[in-house]
Amino acid sequence: MTKAAVFGTGSWGTAFGMVLADAGCEVTLWGRRPDLADAVNTTHANPDYLPGVELPATVRATTDPAEAARDAEFTVLAVPSQTLRANLAHWTPLLAPGTVLVSLMKGVELGSTKRMSEVIQEVTGAGLERVAVLSGPNLAKEIAARAPAASVVACADEQVARRLQKACHTPYFRPYTNTDVVGCELGGAVKNVIGLAVGIADGMGLGDNAKASLITRGLAETARLGAALGADAATFAGLAGMGDLVATCSSPLSRNHTFGTNLGRGMTLEETIAVTRQTAEGVKSCQSVLDLARRHGVEMPITETVVSIVHEGKPPLVALKELMARSAKAEGS
Repeated sequence: MTKAAVFGTGSWGTAFGMVLADAGCEVTLWGRRPDLADAVNTTHANPDYLPGVELPATVRATTDPAEAARDAEFTVLAVPSQTLRANLAHWTPLLAPGTVLVSLMKGVELGSTKRMSEVIQEVTGAGLERVAVLSGPNLAKEIAARAPAASVVACADEQVARRLQKACHTPYFRPYTNTDVVGCELGGAVKNVIGLAVGIADGMGLGDNAKASLITRGLAETARLGAALGADAATFAGLAGMGDLVATCSSPLSRNHTFGTNLGRGMTLEETIAVTRQTAEGVKSCQSVLDLARRHGVEMPITETVVSIVHEGKPPLVALKELMARSAKAEGS
């Protein structure tokens, strides 16, 4: 059996662990909480994050990172993006030699503006051929229900991408390979920011025209940033681009969309954080995405608007008026 370690027992880490097990892997989840690990091992369930979902018998959990990492062919990282660097510093000495490091995270690091694969390479010393990314329209609760979904597994080494593809291909989860790691990561990170914008618009009751406009122009922002960083333009028309964006901006299961909706309805940032149980990556990453764009001279007005609302306290109605008052230009610009 192929062995896989999943660091993170939240909804997405647990759901992807289930996918790996259904595809024939032996999976060990790592989490901080002994009670959650005990629940996975004794009841085959994660009652806090995926209640009612029965996990395969080949999924077990531990609080010992060394035990989780031992002999793993794939080491899957599913922690909040802003905690990755500190966590990896502790885990790197424990990783199995040659293990493929797989990022499920969709964020950009604050301060450094590095993508998650770049953080992984920097901290672990792993080469591009050992770092992979999984991204796409992958709402954890739907996948945990084994509803049909597709995704992208990206790695600079196509053979490694194919190995990962085989390791997570099930009757309900269809992974496609790609070598454009940059494009897949940017698609996943920026869609969280656009998801916040669409949620804010929904909370304000602005209608479907506004939603469609934000999604479309949000994709244009993502593609502009991708072009500046050397991504393949075709990636943004695929599952890791448009696919992920549509799912995030249209589903009540999306954390970022829900977070934005609460802001649009008039809740303060503090109130919204208080009622949000799991991490909405776009809340912190919107600032790092904007910083990354500015470093490369890329204009991202929707991202700027989200930052002004989330981090600068600008009322959504005022921010909307400013966004709509920008000078008119050709659609391709």
